[in-house]
Amino acid sequence: MSQPPKMITTYAFHIHGWKQELFKRYFPDRAFVFVPMYARESDFEGWAARILREADPQIFVWSLRAPKRLKSFALEHDIPVFYIEDGFIRSVVANASRTPPLSLALDQGTAYFDCREPSDLERLLCCYDFDGAPELLARASAGIRFLLDTGVSKYNSGARADLDRLYGPKSGKRVLVIGQVEDDASIQFGCLSPVTNNDLVRLAARENPGAQIIYKPHPDILNRVRLAQSDPQDVQHLCQIIKQPLSLSQAFETVDHVYTITSLAGFEALLRGLKVTVYGCPFYAGWGLTDDRQPNDRRGRALSIEALFAGAYLLYPRYFDPQSGKSLSFEETVEGISRYFATRREPDLPRHSPGPKWRAWGPYGVLGWRHLITPLLAMIVSKIGNSHDAAIFRQDPILFFRELSNPRFRLIGRIIYPFG
Repeated sequence: MSQPPKMITTYAFHIHGWKQELFKRYFPDRAFVFVPMYARESDFEGWAARILREADPQIFVWSLRAPKRLKSFALEHDIPVFYIEDGFIRSVVANASRTPPLSLALDQGTAYFDCREPSDLERLLCCYDFDGAPELLARASAGIRFLLDTGVSKYNSGARADLDRLYGPKSGKRVLVIGQVEDDASIQFGCLSPVTNNDLVRLAARENPGAQIIYKPHPDILNRVRLAQSDPQDVQHLCQIIKQPLSLSQAFETVDHVYTITSLAGFEALLRGLKVTVYGCPFYAGWGLTDDRQPNDRRGRALSIEALFAGAYLLYPRYFDPQSGKSLSFEETVEGISRYFATRREPDLPRHSPGPKWRAWGPYGVLGWRHLITPLLAMIVSKIGNSHDAAIFRQDPILFFRELSNPRFRLIGRIIYPFG
């Protein structure tokens, strides 16, 4: 009888609790050990000792959120490290809040948005013989047409707006400024000069006198999934601010020029033949297709839009079925999104587990008294974030606070729920 394949012991850093079952489904060949979120730097030596006791271990890190010593430790002991990020087709909803990613990027160099050193994606784009792969370029051309015809994007809301009413009549040049979450890692590591969304609006207005400047904030800001770092009202005299949900595919209609810091929206604008100015150095900059304000000496190879698309969408990421975990192709994934919009069904996504049971002991206190404050705190969470955040909070109040990215909110959670 043949032996079952050996599972790869994989220590995973900074993987949120709700993603852990998903990772097990997507990577059935791996035996995961999930390191607690926001583990202290001083705890790393203990984890390092555990990793060294394993036979042929590997390491997953979400984004670049790894202990400072991890990279040198892995190099010293020849342990493979994979930096994980959402791929360029993310979800069927307009934000990433606890929805299973449809694609993931696994990179052994660095996260694809990190411009400080080469990622696997950058190496692929630098070295791949696209001219010698006509079938791949044909797939890329068909994929671009499919995205443009269906409006499929990284985040897919399917919302349609009355663009004539929203933008108004067009009387001259129209410039779209794409807002981002300003404390996002893609800006921290993809833009070497400090910049805010408001700075970008000011730049677009200064360089395009007389043009209509339209500022589209990030959907996670609109939905209050993430907190804004700069106030759009400070630049309202320079631009028209779009506050209602608007799909990217529709936002590009009638636009002549796009400004962004590092957003993937800049690449989606390139697919539509628009001029794109990038303040930072996203993965699609430096290949002769963008107006770059932050040069990258490692790049410089001229690529067609089909070659860039082939590398970033067809060769680099992995696509998954969120329910079964089965690997899919790019074409199968976007066809599934298109079918979802055609049927207008609610996506059949994994459901969250029910909230914690009332117990007379444990982390919720004697007689479970901390359960009594859940409704009040849920109202506060809803006001700071949104109703979806409040629903997640109710399911597991302690874990909700433990996994927040804002350290002040985590501290508040520790004070309210000191145990567990």
